[in-house]
This record gives sequence, structure tokens and C-alpha cells, in this order.
Amino acid sequence: MKKVTTIIPTAILLFLSCSKTEIDTQAKLMSDSKLATTNSTEMAVQNKTSGISNTIPAYYDSSLFKIIFVEFSAQAEASQIAHNKSLNFIYQSDPGLPNNQPFISVIDAIPGDGFNPVWREVQIVFNAGFTPRQLFSDNEVLAAASGTHPEITLNMTNEVYWCPVIGQKPVTGTK
Repeated sequence: MKKVTTIIPTAILLFLSCSKTEIDTQAKLMSDSKLATTNSTEMAVQNKTSGISNTIPAYYDSSLFKIIFVEFSAQAEASQIAHNKSLNFIYQSDPGLPNNQPFISVIDAIPGDGFNPVWREVQIVFNAGFTPRQLFSDNEVLAAASGTHPEITLNMTNEVYWCPVIGQKPVTGTK
């Protein structure tokens, strides 16, 4: 039982700590299961609340969630892309929406539905003749990118983020 009681606090502390440097170090440590529990806990305790201010909203199947949003280093991103076969996708549109409104990110998984807190960014570009609009699910994103005259183009980036889902917000005025 000692392993279980050590792992749960470690997971909680890892969830609460998320500076970019710590994420990179923790990802490296997690590859060595013998060191992960001890070293990650010590690192997490040193700075257990960093990153919480990096929360952003994200849609999943028309429901609005909050996620922590921290980018990996360039080296860690390349490693994740090369070796992590279970990356999720986060869809973003940096130019935003009309009237200087932000495009709220769309995620393709949540805990209990194929979730891995490591996300590869996919940029949404609205094609000529289409007014940018908010999309609310990965299925809607993929539908808008298909067909003879797709509404959007999807551009895979080399940006990878650590984005655990931390809560659901009430949804008002959406689809």
C-alpha cells in the first residue's frame, strides 16, 4: 500500500505545479519510474502553485472547460512529437474572431474519453470567403475542414503543451 499512498500525493502535487522548467524536468523524470515518485514530489513541493494563473477556457463537445496551458521547451516538444503516440490535439485560431473577439480553443478529449494531458497544437485558418466563427467540438472542426470547399484549413504545428483539464464552467449562450 505504500506505493499507492505515495503515488496519489505525487500526482496531486504534479497537477498543482506547472512552471515550464518544472514540466520539462518532470516529463524527463516520469520516464524513469524509479525516480519519478521521489524527485517529482520534492520538485512539486518547492513550487506547488505555479502555473495555476495559466488557465484558459477550452471547448469539448460544446461544453466549456478550464485547462492549465503550459508550453514545453523546444527540445521537449520535438521529443514528444517523435515518441509520444498518444498526443491529443488542441485546435486554436490565433487571428481570432471578428470584432477582436478571441477564438476559444477546442480540445479533442477530456478525462474518461481518451485523455492525455499532452496536446499538440493545430492552427485553424479560415479560408477565403468564410467569416471566422467559434467552433465547439473536434467533430465540428474536422467537418469544417472537409468537403470540396472546406471552411477551414488545419495546420499542424510543432508546439506541444501540458494542459490538464481542471474544471468545467457553466455554458451560456453557446450551441
